[in-house]
Amino acid sequence: MTPLKMQGRLLLHNIISKIREYEATYQRSPHAVSLLASSKGQSVDKMRATYLQGQRAFGENYVQEALEKMQALSDCEIEWHFIGAIQSNKTKKIAEHFSVVQSVSSEKIAQRLNDQRPLSMPPLNICIEVNIDHETTKQGVFQDELFALLKYCCELSHLTLRGLMCIPAIQHDFNSQCAAFHAMAELWRASKQYLGDQAKQFDTLSMGMSADFEAAIKEGSTMVRIGTALFGERQ
Repeated sequence: MTPLKMQGRLLLHNIISKIREYEATYQRSPHAVSLLASSKGQSVDKMRATYLQGQRAFGENYVQEALEKMQALSDCEIEWHFIGAIQSNKTKKIAEHFSVVQSVSSEKIAQRLNDQRPLSMPPLNICIEVNIDHETTKQGVFQDELFALLKYCCELSHLTLRGLMCIPAIQHDFNSQCAAFHAMAELWRASKQYLGDQAKQFDTLSMGMSADFEAAIKEGSTMVRIGTALFGERQ
């Protein structure tokens, strides 16, 4: 085994072990939380090494970088998630090449993704990004606008609404991290209740990254997006 493959094995094993440990600590069901490898700025070699150790879901923030990686890793059965800010002129490429888009935050973007999803492909899985802390420098729908956007997305036949995603303000105190994630989990549960029968596939609460995924798991995350802790520093 090459040093890079060994490193990928150790880092992935450590992250998965931590996720399972936190599930047990906070009385979550076993395997309730999945791992999305956030691979922005990471090399194809690191991604392949992680893939060879069993990781299948990878998240990218930039369309052109992602397309180049898709080409380089075309022999791998990867589930590609788009997790970055979405520009209108990039929606066609996103709709054509990704399995999941986690960062939908407007009717305009949802409509474009729906209209540009190839008919030969299954409906595009999406999550709505919520700006839980009302930060003016971040994208995401505000809480009072969420239900209207959820309803709108449910009416688009080439999209499947899977859940919510958030990137809270950076907090270094564990209790402060938990507070934001708790609010997000409450909003996710309220969304499921609001959608009723339309929420059959509304199963994803994507929250928690390298610095705060313990707090996210404690509060109910079903998917953590780990980059630096999994791959090391970006190039």
